[in-house]
Amino acid sequence: MIDPDTLKAEIARNVAAALAEDIGSGDLTAKLIDPDKEARGRLISREPAILCGQAWFETAFRLLEPEAMILWFVREGESVEPNQPVCEIESRARTLLTAERTALNFLQLLSGVATQVHRYCRAVEGTAAKIVDTRKTIPGLRLAQKYAVQVGGGTNHRIGLYDGILIKENHIIAAGGIRQALEAAQRIAPSNVFIQIEVETLAQLHEALACGAKMILLDNMSLEEMAEAVRITQDRAELEASGGVDLERVRQIAATGVHRISIGRLTKDIRAIDFSLRHVEI
Repeated sequence: MIDPDTLKAEIARNVAAALAEDIGSGDLTAKLIDPDKEARGRLISREPAILCGQAWFETAFRLLEPEAMILWFVREGESVEPNQPVCEIESRARTLLTAERTALNFLQLLSGVATQVHRYCRAVEGTAAKIVDTRKTIPGLRLAQKYAVQVGGGTNHRIGLYDGILIKENHIIAAGGIRQALEAAQRIAPSNVFIQIEVETLAQLHEALACGAKMILLDNMSLEEMAEAVRITQDRAELEASGGVDLERVRQIAATGVHRISIGRLTKDIRAIDFSLRHVEI
């Protein structure tokens, strides 16, 4: 799980950077509006989705106007339908106009992640497999996207290179082999850090198990190979399937008996959810 204090600081950093990028030396168009004019905005969903990113959305307005009022009609993680009111904002008109795009960008992106994750989780319902994310995230927004994976019902893998050891093909080659790589990892890993190793063949799986591997990534194996890997392992290690996973295939993968299915496209290939912020006269 992501530490709440770390996430809170990350939200402030994300939004401050996004506002600075957009506003620069000042919002020239907003200066057309009387600085004392009050305004109300109503957020509407345009399509079915899982709502995610409320804290980023709110922060975009409150960094410009701490007194801005936001009333949510839908809670974080709940589903929304087309043309459903999601929230209302009351603030100065300039605040509403200046923060609008930044707030929507975060809400659309994170809702897109949560919605996609939710689809995959629904697809494997009734099996033992968990849907797991990867490090294939938008630079600078990793914690935000990892949070959205949780909201969608998925499981976070390691946050970065510092909180888990994943020994992949190139690490194995550089270390001199599976045994050498695992032995080195076991020597250096802190007690709270997991060690996972990638295998591409059933022969490599046998070798990894013989070396005491407890987490094994099955890379781009066929359904038949994954099922055989489950039979060979007999729960001596946690098995994770990876590579070529899509919605059409994910349930078949889950049915092989693997414990986890990692999917890069959860955070890499994202289509933003369509929301509309309508301005209403007060």
